[in-house]
Formats: sequence, C-alpha cells, structure tokens
Amino acid sequence: MNGFQNLLTGICAAALLMACAQAPMKPTLGDELVVVLPGAGGKIGGVVVRRNDTEQVLDTPFAASRIASEGKPESVSLTPEQVHNIFSATVAALPGRPATFMLYFLEGKDELTQASNAELANVLDEIKRRPEPDLLVTGHADNVGSDGFNDKLSLARAERMRDLLKSRGIAPERIQVAGRGNRELLVNTGKGVAEERNRRVEISVR
Repeated sequence: MNGFQNLLTGICAAALLMACAQAPMKPTLGDELVVVLPGAGGKIGGVVVRRNDTEQVLDTPFAASRIASEGKPESVSLTPEQVHNIFSATVAALPGRPATFMLYFLEGKDELTQASNAELANVLDEIKRRPEPDLLVTGHADNVGSDGFNDKLSLARAERMRDLLKSRGIAPERIQVAGRGNRELLVNTGKGVAEERNRRVEISVR
C-alpha cells in the first residue's frame, strides 16, 4: 500500500482527494465521497463539507464524508485498502508527477558538459514514458559577464535544448523555453566568479 499511498499524496498537493464514487458502505448510485489523505511526512490537511444545513470538518487521515443522492452527508472512516479499491481507476487516469532534470554547460557556451550529455538519455527516457509530455526548459547563467550577456546566453542554452529535443521527435508545441540569466543562482557567488552549477538548464517534464 505504501507505493499507492505515496502516489496519491504526491498528486494531491492539498493532501485531499475528492471524487464521485460509490461509497463502501451501503452504496447508492449517485453518492459522492470526499476523502482526506495524509500528505508528505504524514501531514494532514482539512476540508469542510457543506450540504444543505449540515457541515462536516474532515481533518484526520482517511476521514471521509459520503453524500447520498438525497443530499444527506454521512461521516465514514476508510482504511488505505478501501481508498485503493475505490479510487484506483481515478488515480490511474491522472498524469504522473513532474520530473526535473539539471543539465550543465561549458563556461560562456551553449554546449553541454560531457556528464550532462550522458544525462540527456535519462531525460529522453522520461519523456518516452509519458503519452503527451509537456516540457518547460529554463536556461541559467553564472556571474561571469554582464547581465545582458547572461540573459542572451541563458536563453540560447534553453533554445539549444529545445532544438535538440525537437530533433529527437518531440513536438515543438509541447516545449516552452525561458532564459533567467544570472537571477536564480544555485550557488551564490560574487560578480565575475565562474561556477558550473549555475551554468545550467532545468528541464521539467510533466
């Protein structure tokens, strides 16, 4: 159950899962079920369910409220196994969690380092696993050179990766590019200091 539960909590940013389903207790066609899931590290969110003049607060793991077709909410308590049985089809239809990759560049160039050339294979493998991937490619630069130069260089790095991905069969309309210059350094350095970890492109695959 741990793998399934982790998948649910990763997809539901607010640690809540709300969907229409048959309730596990005396199911009736048209019932709605609201379930609270524990988030990362076991953190619990909360939800208030209101229907007609009735209000329910759900703030414990797997607390649930079933709203029958006649509109009357009923509190129920579910186990992880029951959540799995009820919502497995819903979860299977949701997109996977985003994956992020860092690729690094030679100083002052839009050419990948040797190690990042090898890492590119992992990016392509991740894209292949998704039927309709969306990619955000963001270029960055270090603190060497002027701000204007780094703006152009960071964008050139992102565009270089976009062109490379296009050459591997990725539809251009599924790729967004941006250049951030030296505004978002991974390693804070003084002006004029070369730092490989800042010369990078971040690729988010969704």
